[in-house]
Amino acid sequence: MRESSETGPSRGLILGIESSCDETAAAVVRSGTTALSNVVASQMSLHANYGGVVPELASREHLRNIVPVVREAMARANVTFADLDAVAVTEGPGLAGALLVGITYAKALTFGLDKPLISVNHLEGHIHAVLMEARERSDAPMELPLLALVVSGGHTHLYLAQQRGTDATWTYRNVGRTVDDAAGEAYDKVAKLLGLGYPGGPWIDALAPHGNPRAVPFTFGEIKHRAPREGVTNKKAPTTTEGRHFDFSFSGIKTAVLRYVETHHLREDIEVRRAALAANPLITPKDEAVLKLCDQQTLDLIASFQYAVVGNLIKQTAAAAESLGARSIVVSGGVAANSELRRRLQAEADRRGLPIAFPSLALSTDNAAMIAAAAWPKLLAQNFAAEDLGATPQLRLGHP
Repeated sequence: MRESSETGPSRGLILGIESSCDETAAAVVRSGTTALSNVVASQMSLHANYGGVVPELASREHLRNIVPVVREAMARANVTFADLDAVAVTEGPGLAGALLVGITYAKALTFGLDKPLISVNHLEGHIHAVLMEARERSDAPMELPLLALVVSGGHTHLYLAQQRGTDATWTYRNVGRTVDDAAGEAYDKVAKLLGLGYPGGPWIDALAPHGNPRAVPFTFGEIKHRAPREGVTNKKAPTTTEGRHFDFSFSGIKTAVLRYVETHHLREDIEVRRAALAANPLITPKDEAVLKLCDQQTLDLIASFQYAVVGNLIKQTAAAAESLGARSIVVSGGVAANSELRRRLQAEADRRGLPIAFPSLALSTDNAAMIAAAAWPKLLAQNFAAEDLGATPQLRLGHP
């Protein structure tokens, strides 16, 4: 291994490692701005057989993939381990066993290299994926405070983010969250209910344009928070005890779709569609054959579901931005790839005169470039992980 020609953080090279769920990922990013490599080993086809992520299987796949994925990321970046200034790894939230694979590997690597280790919150990583690409495009910096909508299969959160202090450390205030299903989780469950593939987002997004979005009038009721009781964990407790709440709930619309299926006797058609897709596992959401498997009533149901979910995401985001005085909006997470969400939220931001940024499709889903990008400010502040770093499956970002 050749010696680095430069020392200290001036090279700005961080190896990011991400293993929170069902993607094993590694990336090398320079100065939080330029991704020199970004390698992702997806387990999607494995978990599709079960209609969702199986934690034990995910952990085993991470064990198989972590070493070759890191090697590939280093090779594509054309750097050596000696060139690195630090290694960053996802601490949480996520699946405990999956997180431990990445953390254990990263700790061993930094110990052997005598390099600093930086722990990163997965949700913060999603936000910095968008900020990194904006800097890479040389766009004007997003005006602060910015409102970040992090929306994926496991998370639906709103954060008010800004930089404070002499080292410009990022701070986050959680101003909204889901009290039950995340938006992406609702997509997965509805797609499974309708006999479509996993993950559900791409299937519903591809089919929705062929239906009438106003055919089924789905509505979202007001979320009623129960007062917290001492010593009792209450998931529906408000994220903040002051001011308005901008929380989400998607379990109700999932139940409404189930009722529609039952009252309109769609079960038989669903099972035919499910069997047809199982017989052809290589079929993709945009294949013409998928459209032929759905009658107009089903397409209208799908379009109405997406229209309502996207509408609720926009309503809460816009209300939070106005109430909290946000000067820009960042959208990130797997559901940020949804075409209708991008189109309608862009239009709403334009109407309000707010700058808005979305991630590229490649950085919408879990990846390691976002982890390395989020680690860059921490490297500058020398905010390194403790030696006893472990997995924190329920790790929160920021404060209420």
